[in-house]
Amino acid sequence: MSNALTVAFVMDPVEHLHIDEDTTFVLMLEAQRRGHRVLYVDPAGLSIGPRVAVARAVPVELRRRRGDHVRFGEVRRVVLDDEVDLAFQRVDPPVDAAYITATQILGTCRRTLVLNRPAAILAHNEKLFALHFPDLMPETIVSAEQAELLAFLDEMGGEMVVKPLDGRGGEGVFLARRGDPNLASILEQSTRFGARRAIAQRYLPAVREGDKRILLLEGAPLGALNRVPAQGELRANLHVGGEAARGVLDDADARIVDRLRPQLEREGLFLVGIDVIGGFLTEINVTSPTCIQEIDRIDGVALEQRVIERAEQRVAERAEALGAPVRARNSVA
Repeated sequence: MSNALTVAFVMDPVEHLHIDEDTTFVLMLEAQRRGHRVLYVDPAGLSIGPRVAVARAVPVELRRRRGDHVRFGEVRRVVLDDEVDLAFQRVDPPVDAAYITATQILGTCRRTLVLNRPAAILAHNEKLFALHFPDLMPETIVSAEQAELLAFLDEMGGEMVVKPLDGRGGEGVFLARRGDPNLASILEQSTRFGARRAIAQRYLPAVREGDKRILLLEGAPLGALNRVPAQGELRANLHVGGEAARGVLDDADARIVDRLRPQLEREGLFLVGIDVIGGFLTEINVTSPTCIQEIDRIDGVALEQRVIERAEQRVAERAEALGAPVRARNSVA
């Protein structure tokens, strides 16, 4: 676009990014390539000044060089609505008290466009959001009571998957089976001895063929990746040994996307990743969905270009709706 934007990325430490894996990294690179000013904001650096959201922001320059992928400018205090056109919130779970506070601060912005919409992120736990569409899911319960979980296990024929509500990347995911001498221990750890709820779902043997990640941009398919578990592993997450393969959307996937799209659009969930196993929706990831780089490599595309281009358009649309032109900003060097 003709005017350079100031784009802030509220995220985990930028120096710890995996340059060949992280979706946030290629989004930052693409924003930089298109001439925008890129800022790094640690969520702990967000605060509220006199009636406005402010941030400790660091101008950054990114490059695809392992071990030397970021150069930092001088830290400065910015008023978001005055100096930042677009903010991407890309903080990984867990969604704890600090995360909630940072998201609520971003939610006070009036001019700055924040993606995904903070109120929608806060409203939807990534494991629970899918329960708004129960007919698309495998049988599921959420409980801290071991007796309830065991009864559900029996209803499922003696096999179920148990996972924490605030986990990420396959952390704390178990296949629970009747007769397993570790069953009681699995449920104790999953519920912290009854102190927290866990989610339990019918085990889907189709996971051996892959756990499909489908990225949705404003509710429409952006790209897909099939993640195939390693031999002897339940989880298909790539960082625990899952193999990345081309993801092809079938009729069941299209039906799921069609059902989700109106709500995602309505709630301002700009970039979302859904997980589908054997035609069943298992999760809706709204905080920091990944897999753009893997899809890029397999499909020979550059999905980050489509994401940033559409974000630019959204900034222009927002400025028009607010009656103010998108202004080039030279205040952040």
